[in-house]
Amino acid sequence: MNTLSPLFIVLAMLIITVALLKLGKIRHAHIVSEGYIGLLYHKGKFVRVLAPGRHVHWGRHFTIRWMDVRRASLLIAGQDVLTADNVGLKLSLLVTYQVSDLVKATHDTQNWQSDLHNAAQLALRAVVGGVAVETLLNQRLEIGAQLLARVQPEAAKIGINVITVEVKDVMFPADVKRAFTEVLKAKQEGEAALERARGESASLRNLANAARVLEDNPALMNLRLMQSLTAAQNAGNTLVLGMPGGFVPLKAGKAASADETKENGGAET
Repeated sequence: MNTLSPLFIVLAMLIITVALLKLGKIRHAHIVSEGYIGLLYHKGKFVRVLAPGRHVHWGRHFTIRWMDVRRASLLIAGQDVLTADNVGLKLSLLVTYQVSDLVKATHDTQNWQSDLHNAAQLALRAVVGGVAVETLLNQRLEIGAQLLARVQPEAAKIGINVITVEVKDVMFPADVKRAFTEVLKAKQEGEAALERARGESASLRNLANAARVLEDNPALMNLRLMQSLTAAQNAGNTLVLGMPGGFVPLKAGKAASADETKENGGAET
């Protein structure tokens, strides 16, 4: 009996080892990272959602599907649409979304990204088709809000929360772009001409007011004349005054005084 005891011990150890190996094969541990969700399936049948953290389950035929639930953006580029005034445009949208119901997004639709893309396309055609091109350019934020109101309910049906929808780019055909450029240029030139006319009107009003003040105050007019003569002399300019006996040029400096002396017969006054 004592001879068989070591044999029994070895067999027991082998049995325990095999059992542990088998148990190790049917024990599964998984770690779900933050920002992701795991869907646990057993023989193809959905079992439960695995939140971020460490998860252990026992058995065989288990599979896990990993899904990213962080906020993301979807670019919908190059969409040809026709506005209410029959102008053909090419627009691009930027849709910001987040998966809110992973089970619904995975099980209720074959491809939720494609469904979201299609919902944004249809909303874009419906909204842009009801506005004029000028309204579209001037009210892009309001257009984005209308698009969001249309896309959100459709996306919620497949477990997607749409956060924002923005009109990213608006591209015109070459002839329409040229026409808009000409209109904008004409508008700017008209505004510039209007500002020049306003400035000239203000200047004329100021001159008219100054003329009335000088007419009512002869002494002020003489003082203004003396200021003009002094300024001309200091600048070295020639000032010609209309006098009853003819035009008398007034020159600045000593040269002007010498010329005036000669013209007056050599006598200084």
